[in-house]
Amino acid sequence: MGGSGGAPYRSILRRVGEFFWPPPVAPGTLGAHPTEGRTDFAVRAPEAEAMWLCLFDAPDAGGAERRLPMTRAGDRWVLAATGVGPGQRYGYRAEGPAVRGFDAAKLLVDPYAVELDGSFRYDPRLGIRGEDTATLVPKAVVPVPWADDPLPPRLFQPGGLVYELNVRGFTMRHPDVPEAQRGTIGALAHPAVIAHFKKLGVAAIELMPIAAWIDERHLHALGLRNAWGYNPVTMMALDPRLAPGGTEELRATVAALRQAGIGVILDVVFNHTGESDEGGPTLSQRGLDPASYARGSDGRLINDAGTGNMLDFAKAHVRDLALDTLRHFARLGVEGFRFDLAPVMARGPGFDPAAPIFAAIAADPVLSTRQMIAEPWDIGPGGYQLGHFPPDWLEWNDRFRDDVRRFWRGDAAAGPLATRLAGSSDIFAASAPHTRSVNFVSAHDGFALADVVAYAGRHNEANGEGNRDGHGEEVSWNHGVEGPADDPAIRAARDADVRALLAILFAARGTPMLTAGDEFGRTQGGNNNAYAQDNETSWLDWAGRDTALEDYVAALSRFRRDSPLRDQAWLEAADWRDMTDRPMTPERWDAMGGLLLRLPDGPRQFYIRVDRGERRVTLARADLLESRP
Repeated sequence: MGGSGGAPYRSILRRVGEFFWPPPVAPGTLGAHPTEGRTDFAVRAPEAEAMWLCLFDAPDAGGAERRLPMTRAGDRWVLAATGVGPGQRYGYRAEGPAVRGFDAAKLLVDPYAVELDGSFRYDPRLGIRGEDTATLVPKAVVPVPWADDPLPPRLFQPGGLVYELNVRGFTMRHPDVPEAQRGTIGALAHPAVIAHFKKLGVAAIELMPIAAWIDERHLHALGLRNAWGYNPVTMMALDPRLAPGGTEELRATVAALRQAGIGVILDVVFNHTGESDEGGPTLSQRGLDPASYARGSDGRLINDAGTGNMLDFAKAHVRDLALDTLRHFARLGVEGFRFDLAPVMARGPGFDPAAPIFAAIAADPVLSTRQMIAEPWDIGPGGYQLGHFPPDWLEWNDRFRDDVRRFWRGDAAAGPLATRLAGSSDIFAASAPHTRSVNFVSAHDGFALADVVAYAGRHNEANGEGNRDGHGEEVSWNHGVEGPADDPAIRAARDADVRALLAILFAARGTPMLTAGDEFGRTQGGNNNAYAQDNETSWLDWAGRDTALEDYVAALSRFRRDSPLRDQAWLEAADWRDMTDRPMTPERWDAMGGLLLRLPDGPRQFYIRVDRGERRVTLARADLLESRP
């Protein structure tokens, strides 16, 4: 299972249930499936003229390659390899029309691989025709089958706190995590890390992509590395840099978090692969099944994802790969999925709110019990689809982010703020009893929350793209000084704004999402696109965190759970007033200063008071919680 790193996780899981040999899988089932005395291999390559299974010795035995011819079975190639079992390293080579991109010199990774023996590393030779890449590409590993545990009920429910984190950056500087474990999925199960989640009242952690990815080719020349993982090659196989213990490491970590009452949501990238445009590397699907990528009438790759290619979800086999990937992770205990650039999955080529992938997920006995979350935009025609996903999905709401920031910056009135507090009823009006809005004031993409109030513009020079990358029009402000400030008044004003933004986030109807580190003042130095900063820019500074702000966020989370805000139907009882406690009128909704919201709380009253003039948000029940310290 990816080497000796999986051993500790195997011992953990054996306490739950012994591994077993399943019955033989149906002939032609994609991937590598070991059974008694053999492994059945199947790969989709409908246009290939010949196909070889390539078996590799262990590196310490010289890594010699043995090629076995495969047999065509419809659009697939199959082989039952006797004497091959778990731990065997393998890949494929395909021969076919050069005009379609086939190149038998390229070693190709199984799109259905669930384990790899190493990570992807960019090399120009990966994109040069005729260059053999067997020494450049990681090998898939025949997996050890495991016994499925019964699928437990989902812990996470809409309205609970989602905590978005980058697996590597989250613990690379964590003083309590052993150095050898830092930056891994396993580190998320460390007692100190779980204690932090529980302090914040986290309902589910949302992991940025953990599938094996490759750096964008321009980063190689800049000496930079992809730190976010949004450039996958395989969908199921975990990146060994994040999961040296392989699939078992994820499974054990999910189980430990579940025992602590915390669910796991995965950010998955199905919109494209790391093989990029026509000049990109040939690693997997490009060399096996180039028709998996969407093409225009002129034959060129469609690039609605902005990454060089786009998987074609109008094709059933592309949808099957996505569905099989989701089922694979659901079997490991994952409770939900956030889909990067989700409109791509519903393109055929235009966005279809009744796309087949939605019906397939809804009809699946496993996936229909998991929580689906859309990033509801891509860069293609008609790519902004906020509010148009299925009624049981949640959706990232960038309108919440921008309207709340605009109000606090001073260029929006109370009306738009109230709409966002009420769950964005203008967008999700038909989604009672709870809104489908995932509310956030910052995310991995864009400014860190502390930078929202300290920078008026992006500072992405370290990315090597002339400061042209990332959002060019962040809704942000700097209080008169760009970047760090020594003036106590400016520092106090920034702190007050951060606390107010967080208070509004936790007070709003919907599902709040907090990005890791924003609870204690993380900064990226004004970089609003730190995808290429696998360094201290994006690694959380645990030693330098603002513990007072962290305690305030924990208090906000407790207040939300113990107040009428816990009831997602509170909108029906809302009494909106102006700051002098008068009922709202159209003119008062246009006021710029703030608002007051009253809610019944048993025999008492609960209220939220937003006062931009004093830079203060007050949440009041029997006690008070104010954004100003």
